[in-house]
Amino acid sequence: MIDQMYRKAVLTVAGQKAIENAVRARGWGMAQRFVAGETPQTAIQAVHDLKKDGIMANLDLLGEFIESPAQCTQFADNVITMLDAAHAAGITPYVSIKLSSVGQGKTVDGEDLGLTNARRIIRRAREYGGFVCLDMEDHPRVDQTLAQFRTLHGEFGGQHVGTVLQSYLYRTEKDRASLDDLSPNLRIVKGAYLEPETVAYPQKADVDAAYRRLVYAHMQAGNYVNVATHDESIIHDVQMYALAHGISKDAFEFQMLYGIRRDLQRNLAAAGYRVRAYIPYGRDWYPYFSRRIAETPRNAMFVLRGMLKG
Repeated sequence: MIDQMYRKAVLTVAGQKAIENAVRARGWGMAQRFVAGETPQTAIQAVHDLKKDGIMANLDLLGEFIESPAQCTQFADNVITMLDAAHAAGITPYVSIKLSSVGQGKTVDGEDLGLTNARRIIRRAREYGGFVCLDMEDHPRVDQTLAQFRTLHGEFGGQHVGTVLQSYLYRTEKDRASLDDLSPNLRIVKGAYLEPETVAYPQKADVDAAYRRLVYAHMQAGNYVNVATHDESIIHDVQMYALAHGISKDAFEFQMLYGIRRDLQRNLAAAGYRVRAYIPYGRDWYPYFSRRIAETPRNAMFVLRGMLKG
């Protein structure tokens, strides 16, 4: 409950326009700890840097709840530009997209624009042997996102598209089981949006327990799972579970956020585990940055110290 209260308080404060303006004016230097610059070039350099340590990359152009259809299509064009740039740099592209950013919920020419633009992005990624992860957003979007994932999986196959499930939602274990017929590539996260207790566990212990159940169930079903957490106790438990059940290190990977626990990322990679860093980039960094500082008081203190020094 304390964790939920802390996150709610930070996100409420961060949502105030005066706070946003102050952080945007003085906070880019701090945001660079979590965000790999504002351009494809800076993001690609971050990919090359991580590769030296045996760490793979998941690129994410930041931008949420973009309003007009034209802006959504432009955002999709920008993602495709990143795919082209990554390929040109010798990188097999792996990107994440939020369907709201490319038009989910907006109908153009009789079809959901998010689905139309996601097809364009995945089609280009497939040309380069790449992969697109459909991020999960707040709970009202879950049903549509899962339905569109099922459609896109049928069109492009699981080697080119996956999605995300959030352990703090009560519904998620049933959602995971409902996808087993696809043998999907899933990224399991705890969840970073501020959700009401009617749909999400308020207690961290319950979120963590659900997280373990989701990962173990997906492993047991023989599906590839992306274990997206910095929680060392969960990482250890997943390692032990895989060892006890004869699950190969090639059947799953650990995913962590850019700029957080780099030592842990390097140690896991050195131990022979597949490790991928989630690398956000772009000018619309404030909402993402806000969720990162809301995760732990340590992150919030990092920002406060930086603001005071400024």
